[in-house]
Amino acid sequence: VAQHFLASYHIECTEEVKQGVVNTMGTIHDIVAGKCVEYFERYRRQTFVTPKSYLSFIGAYKAIYEEKFASVGCLSERMKTGLAKLMEADVSVNQLSKELAMKEKDLAVASKKADEVLLEVTMKAHAAEKVKMQVQKVKDKAQAIVDDIAIDKAAAEEKLEAARPALEEAEAALQ
Repeated sequence: VAQHFLASYHIECTEEVKQGVVNTMGTIHDIVAGKCVEYFERYRRQTFVTPKSYLSFIGAYKAIYEEKFASVGCLSERMKTGLAKLMEADVSVNQLSKELAMKEKDLAVASKKADEVLLEVTMKAHAAEKVKMQVQKVKDKAQAIVDDIAIDKAAAEEKLEAARPALEEAEAALQ
């Protein structure tokens, strides 16, 4: 009976596995019939396994199979979508890695140029500092000379002031 009802039903498996399902259905029906006899002997109550209950069992199997097959199909689609997204992410990561490598090369070149500019600026700053120190020395010497001249001028003015009365007397004596 199971062979007749399951032969045209599509099960995603090989014919050998499908035949195993059919045989299992018959075995389960026989086991239930045996349990009905045991139930009668033990409790003295009559129960029967009818063709209708067997067909209900096969129908329930079909319904559960369809539900589980749809659930697995949904999970399969989700997994395929997830794998596609992972592959897309892999491509993006590879592209970004290439771009990062290019940027790192550009950054290395820019860093090298910045180091060269910094070295040049540092050298020029040292040179400017040396020139500043030399100018400061010259300024200090010039200031020392100016200070000496100021001292000499002050001394000369003192002597001039000291000699002024004599000069005025000499001028007054002429005339």
